[in-house]
Amino acid sequence: MRHERFRSAGKALTMPAVTMLAAIAMGPACAIAAEVEPWSERAIAVHIDASQYTGTLDAVALGHLRDRGEHLFTAKFTTEDGLGRPMATQAITPVKRKRPVQDGFSRTAGMDANACSSCHNEPSPGGAGNFSANVFVSEGFTNADFDSLDPQFSNERNTNHLFGAGLIELLAREMTADLQRLRAEAVRQARQSGEAVRVALVSKGIDFGQLTIEPDGMVDLSGLDGVDTDLVIRPFSQKGVMTSLRQFTINAMNDHHGMQAAERYGARWTGENDFDEDGKADELMPGDISALVAWQAGLKPPVPKVPDDSRWRAAAARGDVLFDQVGCNACHVRALPLNSLKFADPGPFDAAGTLRTGEVEGAIYDLALLEWTAALPRNAEGAVMVPLFGDLKRHRIADARIAALGNELLAQRFVDRDVFQTTELWGIASTAPYGHRGNLTTLDEVIRAHGGDATPVTKAYEGLAEADRSALIAFLKTLVIEP
Repeated sequence: MRHERFRSAGKALTMPAVTMLAAIAMGPACAIAAEVEPWSERAIAVHIDASQYTGTLDAVALGHLRDRGEHLFTAKFTTEDGLGRPMATQAITPVKRKRPVQDGFSRTAGMDANACSSCHNEPSPGGAGNFSANVFVSEGFTNADFDSLDPQFSNERNTNHLFGAGLIELLAREMTADLQRLRAEAVRQARQSGEAVRVALVSKGIDFGQLTIEPDGMVDLSGLDGVDTDLVIRPFSQKGVMTSLRQFTINAMNDHHGMQAAERYGARWTGENDFDEDGKADELMPGDISALVAWQAGLKPPVPKVPDDSRWRAAAARGDVLFDQVGCNACHVRALPLNSLKFADPGPFDAAGTLRTGEVEGAIYDLALLEWTAALPRNAEGAVMVPLFGDLKRHRIADARIAALGNELLAQRFVDRDVFQTTELWGIASTAPYGHRGNLTTLDEVIRAHGGDATPVTKAYEGLAEADRSALIAFLKTLVIEP
């Protein structure tokens, strides 16, 4: 466990890591006490009491919670914790198996790991994963006893990194609010004028198409581009189908570890406290999920590296210019403005099965307390410029001529199989291999694999002189994750 540094009253505060048992004695009270021997084979000695973390947390409370989240992210869960899901499927809604699973670990629909950091580990916990850490996912609704790696039943996915994830979710929330505000205003205007109103859906400079609103409230959705019909930006997963870190965490805990969150699989929704029938009740409490969210939300974003080698610096400077000239920045937008660093948990836009704003007394994690946020650039209006190199929008990325990135046979959440969300490029130099399956070993390969909407950019890249293509790669290789 490493020390986290926070800013409080204008100075840095070093917050040491908290052990599971010491947490009981430290203020604020942060755990539901339980008698556990020091040699216990449980990874979760105590559950975190969410009621002790409400309102806007100060630096000390946020430090305690994030330390607990880091412990849970790196912990190796055991059957004593509830690892495994003999009678539960990987479905995002609680679905029972027809028969108990026979093997503990599986390379099909999981469980396939006993720690989050088993896959999210390069260059450090919270990072990406190598090809060997790939997962196999399906919709999990009709195939409740999913047990095949065949591409017609599963999509093979490489592990994405989580650095800067809190900033990504905050951007998505502000963009969702913008789009829904535009729709509401258009509905008001159409009703008031008695005529159809067409509204352009643009937030933070990203164009998500348009809506046409009739006076009777009917909405023409055919003009939408890269966003769901509810206008919620879902910034997580390679398809852009996960709304929040909380939803992502609850899904992953069940999928990969067989650890069920009580807020989805407990009595609140299923009427049971041991939905997977493994003999362990209430495996993850809301406070545990909150700690995991707080730790992930506060992960420092990737930062560009200034190479020591003068030749690399010169090539990267040239590549920086070419990045825009070729057109990479059309989707891999260098930075998006963020108005607030206050991260509310639970959030406002999740679906049922994940706690939401107003359902419980939640907390606010002010990311401004984290020392790294002071170095983020700001625009003339004071908004933080998040250097993600992305647009939080889905695009068609494969076609009949260039099909490498459309290698999945299953659609996911009604998103076409050749449509994916723009991958944020920050940290890309630290996260090889590339592609949704992680089967492309170089940046040159993955650039050439772009088809569909990106075809003109791919052709422009291929038309560059070899030295210029090398310079563009030199620039991308400066986008690193600090260990």
